[in-house]
Amino acid sequence: MQDWLVDNKLPLGRWMKILMDFLTTHGRGFFDAVSLVLGSVIDGLTGVLLTLPPLAAVVVAAVATWALHRSISLAVFVLVSLLLVVNLGYWEATMQTLALVLSSTIVCMIVGVPLGVAAAHRPWLYRILRPILDLMQTIPTFVYLIPTLVLFGLGSVPGLVATVIFALPAPVRLTHLGISSVPKPLSEAALAFGATKRQLLWKVELPHALPTIMAGVTQCIMLSLSMVVIGALVGADGLGKPVVRALNTVNVATGFEAGAAIVVLAIILDRVLRRPEPEKPDGPTRSERGRMPE
Repeated sequence: MQDWLVDNKLPLGRWMKILMDFLTTHGRGFFDAVSLVLGSVIDGLTGVLLTLPPLAAVVVAAVATWALHRSISLAVFVLVSLLLVVNLGYWEATMQTLALVLSSTIVCMIVGVPLGVAAAHRPWLYRILRPILDLMQTIPTFVYLIPTLVLFGLGSVPGLVATVIFALPAPVRLTHLGISSVPKPLSEAALAFGATKRQLLWKVELPHALPTIMAGVTQCIMLSLSMVVIGALVGADGLGKPVVRALNTVNVATGFEAGAAIVVLAIILDRVLRRPEPEKPDGPTRSERGRMPE
């Protein structure tokens, strides 16, 4: 039986090669157009991030962090961390990485949130999507690079496509979880007051699921950052390139410095994009005062 199984190998590799040949032959115009659009988005976003001089951009980032969170300690941390990146000489590469991460996150949210909403309203759709999402998360990320490199060529676009494939399951799953966890009495009350399905979605379900969806955004950013070095293998710009060069030349110093810049960027994005916690009132609320003993 074992000999028969070995001698009658399924030609999965040949089937995939036939598929890739078909796509490159008949879909070259489509993939070139997608590559042009995505490349323009990444280049445009990188240009915007590099408009200001590094020191001015660091000050703007620190002030924006303070305005968003009203935290002096967080603003000082962002200021010192970005000054460290400037000092190490990786400011341009960091902005290129940030542009790639933001682009992939935007694409993931544009695709993932509607899919999650549709899957929450249609259980049969989620049953179809669940094994596909499992497959997208469990296949080694290097496997994505081969077909994307063939279809889109060298550059940031194949890195972006591979990153989107790897990070997309997070917003889909968390959006599905947030919409599915809306309390049934809340939805029934909205329908009882005459809300349409569209009003129910925009005024009840999405606001209730917003914290979970924002958690999906954070997860998507962290997953995108984890693909920075892998994307550099197909020509994506950013902090992954010095890491790959350091790996090829066994340069410990360069690898550590570029890795430190990636860690700093990840911590800043996680802290800044985290929802600020609501402030607790100084005294008891009206309902608590009503329950207090005389």
